[in-house]
Amino acid sequence: MSPERRPSFLAEHVDRLAGTHLRELLKDVARGKRLRHRLGPVLLDLSRQKLDLKALDALGAHVEASGWQAARDAMFAGAPINTSENRAVLHTALRASGSQLPSPAPRDALTEIEQTLQRMDALVKAMELGDASAFGVAPGITDVVNIGIGGSDLGPRLAVRALAPYHVPGLRSHFLTNVDGQSAYELMHQLDPKRTLVIVVSKTFTTQETLLNGTVLRDWISRAYNGDKAAVSRHFLAVSANVAEAEKWGVPAAQVYPMWDFVGGRFSLWSAVGLSLAIAIGSYNFHELLRGAALVDDHFRSAAWSENLPVLLSLVEYWNRNAQGRGSRAVVPYADLLTDLTSYLQQLEMESLGKQVTPQGQHVAQSTSAVVWGSVGTNAQHAYFQSLHQGTDVVPLEFIGVVKPAHDLNANHEALLSNLLAQAAALALGKTFDEALAEATSGTEEQRRVLAAQRTFPGDRPSTVTLLDALTPESLGALIALYEHKVFMLGHLWGINAFDQWGVELGKAIARQILPALGEDGTKHADSFDSATQALIEAIHERRTAL
Repeated sequence: MSPERRPSFLAEHVDRLAGTHLRELLKDVARGKRLRHRLGPVLLDLSRQKLDLKALDALGAHVEASGWQAARDAMFAGAPINTSENRAVLHTALRASGSQLPSPAPRDALTEIEQTLQRMDALVKAMELGDASAFGVAPGITDVVNIGIGGSDLGPRLAVRALAPYHVPGLRSHFLTNVDGQSAYELMHQLDPKRTLVIVVSKTFTTQETLLNGTVLRDWISRAYNGDKAAVSRHFLAVSANVAEAEKWGVPAAQVYPMWDFVGGRFSLWSAVGLSLAIAIGSYNFHELLRGAALVDDHFRSAAWSENLPVLLSLVEYWNRNAQGRGSRAVVPYADLLTDLTSYLQQLEMESLGKQVTPQGQHVAQSTSAVVWGSVGTNAQHAYFQSLHQGTDVVPLEFIGVVKPAHDLNANHEALLSNLLAQAAALALGKTFDEALAEATSGTEEQRRVLAAQRTFPGDRPSTVTLLDALTPESLGALIALYEHKVFMLGHLWGINAFDQWGVELGKAIARQILPALGEDGTKHADSFDSATQALIEAIHERRTAL
């Protein structure tokens, strides 16, 4: 990292630690205790991060001087901290029912949230019993399709997959998100239209991808009922802030569940956006998810920075990004049920923190969001871990494991956990040239030295290990809330608004302009675009004619 973008208060610590290997840092037992914390079913181990207690305390002094507690309290109380849209940020109020602390959120918001939860509970319990006709739903539903994109998809998708062992028998869940018609085509060939319930999730009910997919499934179900609109409507629910538009599209108002301006899409899993999840796992387990998140909310509101898991996570990220200059972070869950976690975190973190301007319109002084990427272990080990161990760039990792699996294949699970622990250890400790040389027992001295050089691991590569006691609704809720509050803290530390997403808009606006140019008579529109876009539009039309 260029010195001018490195926080000056951390420079001495970076320089001091440059010559200290993680092997040495890990010998400090007191340091390990300061960097390892438990909260309910979650154990967070930051001891393999490349910082000592002096650096940690410097970070702590910085965050204490920043006024983070007042900023945190303003969010919980419903102050309009999303300043560019003059909106409150009240995703924490969505799970306040599970909190041990009184919620400072506005009473009217809490009342609306409670009323919506009651509506959801009633519907979900009726579906569990097999008769939701009182809620406008057709009988005999076996498959639920959630149609949404971004925050209307990633959170429910993650949780439905992660909590598969908790699924209600007799109901299967599906997700339709991409505007590419292949997924819709495949679903329609797998499902029975008369046994399919579709949940269309869109705040404005104008999202292109969502409405295109919704219309495809509406037409498919309509064909099964010979165009009977009343019958078709019983196969659709909506989650939207635009009830009138949803009703116009074909979902009766009584079958529309609310979305609110005070909750951003990527923070909305806990709301009616999670309706497909609630149907999949039942009301009790959905409330357990809320309770797990509320556990972290209470902790975030009450713990000192030195024991506060979201604060510590944010300080480690700040250290890696701004003091060490790391441009990306790999998230590797050692649990197939968490396959979608990395995709979820990409939106949560990169859409929230991918900003270069402050709320006052000034350029930020420091680098903001790192690139988040990764996949599940042990698959990841056989794909890109070579680069992580011996490549020229240092990439911090987050390992996420589960102590007790949801199955009884203990030998598999012990092997999985051993790999997680081994990778974290190997990245930190490495293997010296002398150690590698001692292992090379054949060949000439020169051949042994060449081989040893190739088998040397530099180590000193940082990672975090998060262990869940088991993958339950409570622990998943806690894990997701932990990351949500980390995002809030980083937005605060970087002086950016983590709750708007203007960067999403430009490409969507240009796509609307390009769409007519791709129609049959679209070539007459093509000359209004830049030369590269014009050339590609022309090529598409030429190949369509030729193919």
